[in-house]
Amino acid sequence: MRRWPLLRLVRGLHGAAGDGTGPAAGPGLAVGGRVLLSTPIFYANAPPHIGHLYSALLADALHRQRGLCGAPLGRLSTGTDEHGLKIQQAAAAADVSPARLCARVSALFRGTLAQAAVSFTDFVRTSEPRHQRAVRHFWAALRERGALYKGSYEGWYCTAEESFLPASQLAERRDARGHALKVSLESGHQVHWTKEENYMFKLSEFQEPLRKWLQDNPRVISPAPFYQQVLRWLQEDLPDLSVSRERSRLQWGIPVPNDSTQTIYVWVDALVNYLSVVGYPETHGEWWPAAHHIVGKDILKFHAVYWPALLMAAGLAPPERIFVHSHWTVHGQKMSKSLGNVVDPDSCFRQYTVDGFRYFLLRQGVPERDCDYYDEKVVKLVNSELADALGGLLNRSTALSINPSNTYPCFSESCFPKISDYDGTQTLGRASTEDYELVASVASLPLQVAGYFEGFQIYKALECIALCVKETNGFFQRHKPWKLDRKDPTEKLWLDTIIHVTLECLRVFGTLLQPVIPSTADKLLSRLAVEPEERSLSGLTFLPRYDGKPSPFEGRQLGPDTGVLFHRLEKSRQSPVENKSS
Repeated sequence: MRRWPLLRLVRGLHGAAGDGTGPAAGPGLAVGGRVLLSTPIFYANAPPHIGHLYSALLADALHRQRGLCGAPLGRLSTGTDEHGLKIQQAAAAADVSPARLCARVSALFRGTLAQAAVSFTDFVRTSEPRHQRAVRHFWAALRERGALYKGSYEGWYCTAEESFLPASQLAERRDARGHALKVSLESGHQVHWTKEENYMFKLSEFQEPLRKWLQDNPRVISPAPFYQQVLRWLQEDLPDLSVSRERSRLQWGIPVPNDSTQTIYVWVDALVNYLSVVGYPETHGEWWPAAHHIVGKDILKFHAVYWPALLMAAGLAPPERIFVHSHWTVHGQKMSKSLGNVVDPDSCFRQYTVDGFRYFLLRQGVPERDCDYYDEKVVKLVNSELADALGGLLNRSTALSINPSNTYPCFSESCFPKISDYDGTQTLGRASTEDYELVASVASLPLQVAGYFEGFQIYKALECIALCVKETNGFFQRHKPWKLDRKDPTEKLWLDTIIHVTLECLRVFGTLLQPVIPSTADKLLSRLAVEPEERSLSGLTFLPRYDGKPSPFEGRQLGPDTGVLFHRLEKSRQSPVENKSS
């Protein structure tokens, strides 16, 4: 535990309380205007895995956080990318039509995200008429503004990544028969030499505009290492980009307007989903460019180089923010169907519960680096922080043996006096220096959490909450309220104060955890009798009685006891790792 000089605590608490809101005002970060948060649209050639889920949970947590902070009504879009050669080939291998394959896989994604409590407002499919209309209009805008030309293009094409790759991104491998072949350095997938006559986008003309955009907006790409990566890319040659495929090779896609021999390149098609979902070309101005994209690092170049350049070429502004995250490995290995180690989200929900697995991914996921999944890690973390620390604290502080009236008990200012006028001589009631440290920690927690959410460091926000939960357990254990005699009026004052402070801490934790574990947070807040209109972050106060202000919770009957907040998990007998084919 931190050891702070008591005088410093005095000043810190007095400063926070002096604004009339008690020791903790709500988050002070500006929430701004309306924002479209978006996940990538997920490729519909195979069922979802935890990498897809992680992208969606990051976006969902940010979306929920904004709403709780009192932001204007926002939107959260997700969906499925349903065109391209990879889907055409997967459908042929499964002996179904591409449309039927996409309908089935898209439904799997929608169902998984709904089960995960992802609060999406829009689910877009690139096979929808509204999207295809938007893509055709976007193509026409590029053509009318002189950004396209027809030319011959040849290079190494990776079907799995749906992109041409330069020689610097290739490696040589040998197949099972010892034959040499070229593969993508990033993904390991095989590439083939391809020569076509395609439409080309004048990407090279946007190298300087892209550099200026990034230099003028240093926070546009987060975390910072990914911003630096994009700047490095823009120091290299930026050749023109092929934006169509020959229709004879790729039938499953949107035809180029007025040219039946060509199909619009799948990545151009897919990126336009961020516009089609906000009503492009008619009503997008109500939302664009207030778009915050959440993307994996493997598709960073598409979102931070190609997409902004395409938007500029079409006469539109680039998105406001691009949040980038890394990947999940399984026991240190990249997830792969060939290795049979793809982690199925639905199995994880059954094994760890929805909130348990949401908490694990958002608590352990560090955007700057790849993170590793294995069963024991989930069980240990969730049991320690949700079942034992948070759930145990709620159970102990609301037990009828300690709180027989089942109320939010009264706070005693004589037991826990305000120390703003402390001169180092008088007695400080029953509270210790560690107790004032706890109050200072929880008082500063909402602003800390808001700052970490704003900086796309949700895992750090959860780490701060977990530390405060640990400190609160220490407070409760240190004073052993179960040993105090409720029949003694003096002891009762201190006993009620211990419980009051503990419940106030739990109320703050429950409020702050709503974006991450919504069901568990609701259960916790309902047990504390916190009404729905009292759960916002914008109006969150902490321990107002410490500052002599009234508390709306003091004396309130607690909500019904619905049992254990979060049941401990058992170590898995059957791993959620499965090899799921499409």
